Amino acid sequence: MSHADTIPFHSSSQSDIDEIENLINSDALSATVSAARPPSPPRASFSSAALPPPYQKVPRSSSLPLPPPPVTPSAAAPRPGGGVAADGFGSPPDTLTEPVLDTVKRDLTRIVSNLKLVVFPNPFREDPGKALRDWDLWGPFFFIIFLGLTLSWSASVKKSEVFAVAFAVLAAGAVILTLNVLLLGGRIIFFQSLSLLGYCLFPLDIGALICSLKNNVVIKIAVASITLAWSSWAAYPFMSAAVDPRRKALALYPVFLMYVSVGFLIVAID
Repeated sequence: MSHADTIPFHSSSQSDIDEIENLINSDALSATVSAARPPSPPRASFSSAALPPPYQKVPRSSSLPLPPPPVTPSAAAPRPGGGVAADGFGSPPDTLTEPVLDTVKRDLTRIVSNLKLVVFPNPFREDPGKALRDWDLWGPFFFIIFLGLTLSWSASVKKSEVFAVAFAVLAAGAVILTLNVLLLGGRIIFFQSLSLLGYCLFPLDIGALICSLKNNVVIKIAVASITLAWSSWAAYPFMSAAVDPRRKALALYPVFLMYVSVGFLIVAID
């Protein structure tokens, strides 16, 4: 077929062809752009009014309250008795702010408890550490003063001198006896030994009080002998357990000698 045989297109057909070509070109262009950057999925939008109360937005403010500091167990746990530590030896109780009546009651309770442990039979008399672990000096001081006042009251003359002699013999004697036990290698605390020797004067206090009411020499000798034996029996286990068995006599003889001197004062003073 020659050029002359070519059949020309109608004008409407030519416009349809152009339109098809434009559509093809536009589809190819859109496909290229879609391959380069895929469209992002549509985002869901929610209204803050539709959210439940726990998830509503809190407006920012510079005066927001700070969270409370963490509480440690030591700070949270209250101290028993308002600052009193009760775990064995631990820290000492706070007695600076307590009433005077509470202090007196506590001291009297301690004196009665130690008196029972030292003077009367108990399962811990053979062990000084267990028998008088919570030792004190108020009880011995009271017993020494009471014995001195009783002897001075029984004396007919020179009452002040009798009190001074009795107080000096008992106080200095307790210190000398304690030093003697320590020099012998005794396993005892200095003030604990003073406390023990002072509490052992309780039977002699009773004897002095009875003898001051009776002026019979025979009764005085009998009472003084019984109370002297009681005081020696009370001091024996503590002093003997504190030193070596081979030195037991060296520790007990001075104690017995001091109590004999007190007994002699009870009988002799008239």
